[in-house]
Amino acid sequence: IAARLCEHALVGEAAVVARQDAAGDKRLVAYVVCRPELEADEADGAELAAALRAHLGGLLPDYMVPAAFVRLDVLPLTPNGKLDRKALPVPDDDAYARRAYEAPQGAIETLLAAIWEELLDVKRVGRHDNFFELGGHSLLAVQLLSQALHLGLKFSTADIFQAPVLKDLASKVDLEVQANKLGALCVRAKGLQPPLFFVPTGLGDCSYVAKLVMDMNVDCPVYALPWPFLDEGGAPALEKIAAEVILAIKEIQRQGPYRLAGYSSGAILAYAIAERLLSLHQAVSFMGFIDVTLPVNQSDAQSPQVAREAVQEALEAVDDETLQVDASMYERIVRFQRAVQSYQIPHLPIEIHQFYASEPVVSRCARAEKNAKGQEASSPMRGWEQIIGAARVHATPIPGGHMTMMSVPENRRVLARWLSTALNRSPTKPAIASNQAR
Repeated sequence: IAARLCEHALVGEAAVVARQDAAGDKRLVAYVVCRPELEADEADGAELAAALRAHLGGLLPDYMVPAAFVRLDVLPLTPNGKLDRKALPVPDDDAYARRAYEAPQGAIETLLAAIWEELLDVKRVGRHDNFFELGGHSLLAVQLLSQALHLGLKFSTADIFQAPVLKDLASKVDLEVQANKLGALCVRAKGLQPPLFFVPTGLGDCSYVAKLVMDMNVDCPVYALPWPFLDEGGAPALEKIAAEVILAIKEIQRQGPYRLAGYSSGAILAYAIAERLLSLHQAVSFMGFIDVTLPVNQSDAQSPQVAREAVQEALEAVDDETLQVDASMYERIVRFQRAVQSYQIPHLPIEIHQFYASEPVVSRCARAEKNAKGQEASSPMRGWEQIIGAARVHATPIPGGHMTMMSVPENRRVLARWLSTALNRSPTKPAIASNQAR
């Protein structure tokens, strides 16, 4: 990131660090020393931040664009000549890409501004401020939508990306005072084909959906299903979690055919949802798996330690620092993973489109899975041919590894293209299967 910053005409030196804000979240902050030939009063404060954010936004994915840009006369160094991180100042409001301040107008702008201030840890959000220029990113966009829904503000994640300025986003918001129940998040509202429902990952993250859908070419509404609420009484059966999530699906689509998709281990929930829908004599016409490996059936699957090791491995693989997991969220993830590991996966009369990462998996968890299940963790079908048969698994390679197939824009566009092709070829009125056997 620093190297890219130094390509800008204003920047002589740069350093980028992750700082913890008042809310305990880590944000990328850039510290720049401008070229000495520039006038002292040029490109100061928010103008510099806006220019550098625009520069990096065209070169890097959004999670690599710093939230703040601090101008320094020199970078502080230790006696050994290394960057002295402890001497770097805390960013002030001028370090963000702020617009000329104008107070929010009306109830909707005021409510949105309050959510932004809390999520972004920024004081005094104005109606001309841009969500992403203030440090927002795709995961925070999902959190913004979630908090807004609890306040009765109805809009989609697509609205955030298309209208990131506060006053523009407010113009797209419907105020529904009674809409305080968290349901499916609308990513794309319109389309002639049946809706597509994405499940969160095994870490409870559905922020991947918004970026992926922006690159897809499908004529259907798209929703991100809510992360299931898991009480502290242990790990509920995945079938029970699926039954609760189906309530959110039914609020959008009363009857089949249903189309489901998911990324990583969270997609096992999509399979459990399909099992439940078929038992209710509802059609499931599409199952899209994004690098989803068949879980190992372990005798000690109920062991919290087994689940914790799986979660720790998954967290270590996440290279996006925007995904923050606190203690309570960690425990929810552990309980969900225990439910996944305990799920006795049945044979279902459906087809699966498996979009697998073409780069080999090298994590220790993947190596353990490979040892336990043969070649499932690295095979194109990821082991699902053992459950539904090879003829029903359509495997498509996607460039990148398990994380980079989604985080790298070029890889994500390939994934979006193949996922769109599969969806557009899928039948919209399949025969309803009423029987399945384990």
